[in-house]
Amino acid sequence: MRPTVASTGDCPLQSDVFPRVHASVWIGVVWLVAGACSRDPQAAAPAGSEAISATNETATAEDGFRESLPREGGPAGYVGSAACKPCHDDQFTSWHRTYHRTMTQYATPATVRANFDQQTLTNQGVRFSLSRHEEELRVRMERLGPAANSDGPPAAMETRVGLVTGSHHMQVFWMPGGDGNTQIGFPFTWLIPEARWVPRNSTFIRPPGFQHSSEIWNVTCSRCHSTGVEPRVDVARHVMDSQAAELGISCEACHGPGERHVQARRAAPAGAKPEAATLRGEIVQPENLDAKRSSEVCGFCHSMKWIDRSEPWRERGFRYRPGDDLEATTPLIQPHKVDQIPGLKDHLARNSDLLADFFWSDGMGRVSGREYNSVAASPCFQGGKFSCLSCHSLHESEPNDLLAANRQDNRACLQCHPAFGTDAALTAHTRHAPASSGSECYNCHMPHTTYGVLSAIRSHHISSPRVSDQLVTGRPNACSLCHLDRPLGWVANALSSWFQHPTNQLDQAQTTAAEGARLALTGDAGQRALAAWHLGWKPAREAAGSDWMIPLLGALLDDPYAAVRCLAERSLRLTPSAVPPGYDFVTEPETRPPASEESWRRWLASRSAATAAPAPFSGALTVPDDVRARLRPMLEMRNHRPMRLRE
Repeated sequence: MRPTVASTGDCPLQSDVFPRVHASVWIGVVWLVAGACSRDPQAAAPAGSEAISATNETATAEDGFRESLPREGGPAGYVGSAACKPCHDDQFTSWHRTYHRTMTQYATPATVRANFDQQTLTNQGVRFSLSRHEEELRVRMERLGPAANSDGPPAAMETRVGLVTGSHHMQVFWMPGGDGNTQIGFPFTWLIPEARWVPRNSTFIRPPGFQHSSEIWNVTCSRCHSTGVEPRVDVARHVMDSQAAELGISCEACHGPGERHVQARRAAPAGAKPEAATLRGEIVQPENLDAKRSSEVCGFCHSMKWIDRSEPWRERGFRYRPGDDLEATTPLIQPHKVDQIPGLKDHLARNSDLLADFFWSDGMGRVSGREYNSVAASPCFQGGKFSCLSCHSLHESEPNDLLAANRQDNRACLQCHPAFGTDAALTAHTRHAPASSGSECYNCHMPHTTYGVLSAIRSHHISSPRVSDQLVTGRPNACSLCHLDRPLGWVANALSSWFQHPTNQLDQAQTTAAEGARLALTGDAGQRALAAWHLGWKPAREAAGSDWMIPLLGALLDDPYAAVRCLAERSLRLTPSAVPPGYDFVTEPETRPPASEESWRRWLASRSAATAAPAPFSGALTVPDDVRARLRPMLEMRNHRPMRLRE
């Protein structure tokens, strides 16, 4: 088998998944696509042309717009979630309120949370004017400056927004790209917490100045943000004719095509209750599958995997259906099994940064969307009983995190580890009070060392905190992510005393400086992002105090990476008076006065007005000037290697 690599997000190898469909698609770096949008009526109408009936013009435009959208319906065997509702109203209702349902939707005022009311955005020499016309969300694009008179796309275009992806953290938008129903990514994203537009590139950890290229929904996001997608790429005709059973993640994404089940139940006598074996032949119930197969249902989307060259997914979609062997068509990429996956070793030799973009150096997942890779590599999974459903439930949970109602605390772990069920046993193991965050199993064994969607996310590679792992990989240990004010040496001593971990050779900074400060100031962009998030994490602020964190977050306001600046601003806003007025994380630091200076002044003013605890950067520092003296050399030690984390 000679596979080609593919990821479930950020399209790492776009040329592999969309081989030269049409040149117009790639002009999205200028704005969206040349010739794909309606030209400005006044600029494009030939002199002397006759007016067309407004009614006919509207009808023609509406028909053309509908043809530019991926369709819902099919493939064979899929019937859609509406067919499930009459018999499974409770399950339909619980699914309907999840963020899975709204992964991708047609863009309408009802589905879009972003502000389209007379908004004006500018990016890379193009002005985007957003407007709302009844049910239509429109974007007018105008090239500015010398580019407006150059060859290439027309000076002004207008189009409607076709699709929207996301409804939880942010919303991403897609617009007709010509070439059939190709959908091209809009270069701005709506951040839901801040309720504002930002350049799409600023929402990722990518090197400053990284050139953002247009994304294509049909062959990237559709794979995991819709159900039963068929991209239908026609290379010969240079078009796409994509369709999906449903936009978003619907019932059949987890239970498989429902046609056989619906037909059988409709044909059965009223009130008849089929045997379990009969139902298993009609529809898939993930909880009735073994641990591996049920986890693979989730892993179809929540993983990074290979796609065999014989898998015709670009034309007819994936052959995988819930209950199948996922790795028969799309094997997982597991860094510790490189030699066992045909073709992977050679591919990595040609793409040396690929694993670093997704994994820590020991193979543990580093970015969101790859949870199944991590679960599959965990010791718990090897026992054959642990699965995604051990903790998660789509129907008996709250939409955020989808943790089952009785799995939101240590009960999730006590299923397999009942020995820690008493307060005494738990305390003896954790060395923390039973009701504290330090005695919550997942804070130690599933720390937030994964990055994605401008947030830190729990690792799904279940492990134990070890300083030796951090020294090898750079991945922060769980203890330090809560005890941010303590040096790494303090953690090493505690783990050695409690669990007989071997001693580690540490440098001076690791034995004297607060680990939160060291990560925030000297780490690489991914480490700094995790540090910025944890400096706003409630358990860490309760354990370590928060006043001393302000200078660190202030320094990160000037970080070269926009995503790090965003996380730092979010954490710093927990102390609103410390945020410089008018600060905007999108603005490049070199174009404005240092925000860290103003944040520093505000911190000093707050400390002079009230008694504050010493800042724990080194020993018992008590004078603010000593704190600043410690910050500067750490900033000079920053790891500046370019980073791209492909979530």
